[in-house]
Amino acid sequence: MLGPRTLRRYVAKRFLLSIVGAFAVCAALIFMIDMIELLRLSRRASDLSMMSLLWMALLRLPAFTEILLAFAVLVGAIGALLSLNRKSELIVMRAGGMSVWQFLRPGLVVALVLGVAAVALYNPLAAAARSEAERLIAEAFGREASLLASSGEGSWLRQDGVDGQSVMSAKAIADQGLSLVGVIVFQFDAQGRFVERIDADRATLADGYWELHKGIVSRPGREPEVFDSFTISTYLTRERVGEALGSEIAVSLWQLPSLIEVAERAGLSASRYKMQYALLLSRPMLLMAMVILAATVSLRSFRSGGTQTMVITGMVGGIGFFLLTEVSRQIGIAGLVSPTTAVWVPIGLALLVSLTVLLHQEDG
Repeated sequence: MLGPRTLRRYVAKRFLLSIVGAFAVCAALIFMIDMIELLRLSRRASDLSMMSLLWMALLRLPAFTEILLAFAVLVGAIGALLSLNRKSELIVMRAGGMSVWQFLRPGLVVALVLGVAAVALYNPLAAAARSEAERLIAEAFGREASLLASSGEGSWLRQDGVDGQSVMSAKAIADQGLSLVGVIVFQFDAQGRFVERIDADRATLADGYWELHKGIVSRPGREPEVFDSFTISTYLTRERVGEALGSEIAVSLWQLPSLIEVAERAGLSASRYKMQYALLLSRPMLLMAMVILAATVSLRSFRSGGTQTMVITGMVGGIGFFLLTEVSRQIGIAGLVSPTTAVWVPIGLALLVSLTVLLHQEDG
């Protein structure tokens, strides 16, 4: 039904190479922009080598490029179809009895395979790299890391513990909120009276306490004391801290179901993680929708003219679709609709419009 196997492989190869090329260009642009930002901030950090900056940028790159994968598929599919069209290869395929659905099928298969691989393999890699990048950046840049890490300045935690209540502030956050940099703690006793202020370089959450490293303890009427290690009791669990300060993009697909379950059992909102999980599950279909959208603006013959206008229209439509998905995502996070609805409604609309236009073009 698809024609000779060689032809199917040829079309699939053209799609794959074009998509990989578009993805590589996006990755290079993102890497250069991120590297410029890291170089700008490196002036305020001491003992930071160029190799360290390159390593941080490389660790952050997979998470950024993962977000732009759908755009790369759209651009790559448009490029592949335009290339086939410009060389009159599509005309030959049509003359051989192939319909648009037949020579689009290899591209859809490529998009499906890339989507599954991106979710099952690339996403865990990107999440692990992002988590490590957050830790390195928090340690290297301190206060300035708030511009780069998952959360920024103004992150406060009010907690209770065996020693009484305390309020903790962090300038930078890493490892899903379990590691904090530039920490300030205001400690109160059981009666709610102020006891001490603690300024520390970093803090790590353990079972039942925060361990603070290298800082100063200031108490009323006493001289400040320098310490290498200091502990503060807390009833906070890792799940609660992760919900308050963690970044959902630093959690892989395989970790999200258990994290959602733990958060719900603890009585916490898991909307961000549910939304991220729904987005990842829908990615293969999203990439296939991008191929169909690309076909609506790439199949017109070059001799008919207006190809550039059609391509620009497709790009504008793609950008509009991505804006719609972001608005829908925010609505889902706010809890106004279910994550499944927020994710699949934009994809369904894109497929419905694209298929309608394609059917009109091909069958009138």
